[in-house]
Amino acid sequence: MTRVRQSEPLGGKRHGVARALSKLGVCSRSQAEAAVRAGRVGVDGRPVHDPEHPVDAARQKISLDGVTVVATQRVYLALNKPRGIVVSAADERGRDTVYDLLRDAGLPWCGPVGRLDRASEGLLLLSNDSVWAAGITEPSTHLDKTYHVQVVGRPDADALAAMLAGVRDGADLLKARRVALLRAGEKNAWLEVLLDEGRNRHIRRLLAALGFEVLRLVRVAIGPLQLGELAKGQWRHLSAAEVAALRTR
Repeated sequence: MTRVRQSEPLGGKRHGVARALSKLGVCSRSQAEAAVRAGRVGVDGRPVHDPEHPVDAARQKISLDGVTVVATQRVYLALNKPRGIVVSAADERGRDTVYDLLRDAGLPWCGPVGRLDRASEGLLLLSNDSVWAAGITEPSTHLDKTYHVQVVGRPDADALAAMLAGVRDGADLLKARRVALLRAGEKNAWLEVLLDEGRNRHIRRLLAALGFEVLRLVRVAIGPLQLGELAKGQWRHLSAAEVAALRTR
């Protein structure tokens, strides 16, 4: 595998071995923890079973299944997720996942940066750069996300104002940072909704609380990155400029 500069240097810093594996771009944190507990990981030739076992990845040798781990090439992907595809490495019900769309691409492991539920579609990022990904998804640093949403009915000015003010759904206050009516027909309408936070099924719950059924929900932008003309089910590598524009940490 190609050795590359880390987005957050590991040299001189000690991390739990599972976190170190994730930062090296080998697998996700949860996958690394499972591998450690299964006895598949060694440090300087000795097996470890504690995911929090401290290690300096720049000075100590970490192995997985007997093979020395080196930093993998950093991968940054944009994918147009179709409706009905699960954002997961595996699905217990045997449904298609985003990884089926990447099969045979010859890519190193990469994980989804945030989520889209099965019924939603549009722009999804994947990467093996955990620091870059965390900057996009963590509440204190994450980027705004823009959605186009088709609903049954024609939301009026009061409904749009309520989306901005927020509505309670259980313990959550759900609201949009910005909302605009894109177009409306006799029976349904399209809205553009911008979120600066991302609770589970945020837009669907917000609109349901206001009496609107969602027919389609498409994420069209993450920060400055637009979905553009990327076809459904297709993916592409991000340019260095796009990666930098999305970097918040």
